[in-house]
Amino acid sequence: MTDNSSQLTDGLFIKAMPVIFVFLWSTGFIGAKMGLPYVEPMTFLALRFGICVALMIPFVLMTQTRWPARGIDYFHISIGGLLMHGGYLGFVFLSISKGTPAGISSLIVGIQPLFVAALAGVLLKESVSLQKWVGLLLGLLGVFLVVFNKLSVGEGTLFGMSLSFIALISISAGTLYQKKFCSHMNIKSGNLIQFMVAGVYFYLMSLLFETGEVIWSEELVFALLWLVIILSLGAMTLLYILLRRGAAANVSSLFYLTPPCTAVVAYFLFDETLGALALIGMGIAVVGVALVNFRFNKARKT
Repeated sequence: MTDNSSQLTDGLFIKAMPVIFVFLWSTGFIGAKMGLPYVEPMTFLALRFGICVALMIPFVLMTQTRWPARGIDYFHISIGGLLMHGGYLGFVFLSISKGTPAGISSLIVGIQPLFVAALAGVLLKESVSLQKWVGLLLGLLGVFLVVFNKLSVGEGTLFGMSLSFIALISISAGTLYQKKFCSHMNIKSGNLIQFMVAGVYFYLMSLLFETGEVIWSEELVFALLWLVIILSLGAMTLLYILLRRGAAANVSSLFYLTPPCTAVVAYFLFDETLGALALIGMGIAVVGVALVNFRFNKARKT
């Protein structure tokens, strides 16, 4: 009975991982919006990854951890970290700090599955069926509908939005690179290596381009701890597990649900309202993700 209960619990958790990941990932935009009024973006991220490294080192040392066997593996893991953390997070935080609304930044990055699906077939030899393409396009339509009511004339700047597009390119490249070169990395040692590389990168960027001033507040401390524990340690680990278990295009389709989920969280935290159009968009996005992630086979003749 105990073994059966354990297997059932494990099975339910595996099925729930995509839902948990979407919720956790979506809160990253909220954390950025909450903390950036008190600290510059590169300094914020340097603090975030410095804390991540400090928390990970004793955990890794006290547990049996497999480290990369070859120098080239360290190189690939480091490049993956720079793309997944340095490029993606760096430009998202810069974009929001330059006035781009969190919902618009989330929308732009939400186009990622189209990039990944288009390139996965060429670079990773993954099959992208017509059903998946329809799902990806429906997901994109749903995302646009969700955030459409948040857009108004004069919100954000062309420069700020261009930074979100750079973040989009980085997370797309990072997803493919991680899938191709780092799919067998140990989660603990791999995360630590990538956190260290990202931390050094953001620290150097903060020295070069920022003052390093931090206005400590309850909001900043909460945002920092949330981004460290929930996003960097929780959501990123789930993402790597999902990439290891599924195709890159399938996993990337989950990013379509980030903007709707961000809108829901923003409603409760910042009283941002959701209109009927946003609710319709969320439904369309859910249908799109279902088409990408689930296989609908025709009934076999008996």
